[in-house]
Amino acid sequence: MKKVSFREDILPLKNELYRLALRITMSREEAEDIVQETLIKVWNRRKRWEEIDSMEAFCLTICRNLALDSIKRKGNQLEYLDETTCQQPTTLASPYEKMLQKDRMELIGTFINTLPEKQKSCMQLRDFEGRSYKEIAQIMDISEDQVKVNIFRARQTLKNKLQNIGKNGL
Repeated sequence: MKKVSFREDILPLKNELYRLALRITMSREEAEDIVQETLIKVWNRRKRWEEIDSMEAFCLTICRNLALDSIKRKGNQLEYLDETTCQQPTTLASPYEKMLQKDRMELIGTFINTLPEKQKSCMQLRDFEGRSYKEIAQIMDISEDQVKVNIFRARQTLKNKLQNIGKNGL
């Protein structure tokens, strides 16, 4: 079994942990605090590191749970993605197209924020973080089939909402 090093194996995960916490809490400051708390919790469990199959999944699970606890403590106040969390394409031809793209990204961000937490987390881990179904199942402590169902439902919900906007307008 490989010896786990905090500096080599855990510390490089901090950016990934931050992105996960940010997507859940929608607050930069809160996400930073959660990453710090995650790293402390992982460090405090260093005597058991050798027993852990995937240190990355272990860290992401702790981070996700802390982020979810944080939003529960805040009373589940719904906040929306701001411009800085949505990546904007840089190759649009005109200001009008840029405006349309910006509006569409804001709308998608709003729709993602209205998804149930499991669907939002599964979708975020899969589509934004590129995680495998197996990794997501480990992180969220659910089966791979449940992961697939949650992602399917999230995508269907977003697709339906976008189609309704297309048909009915804003």
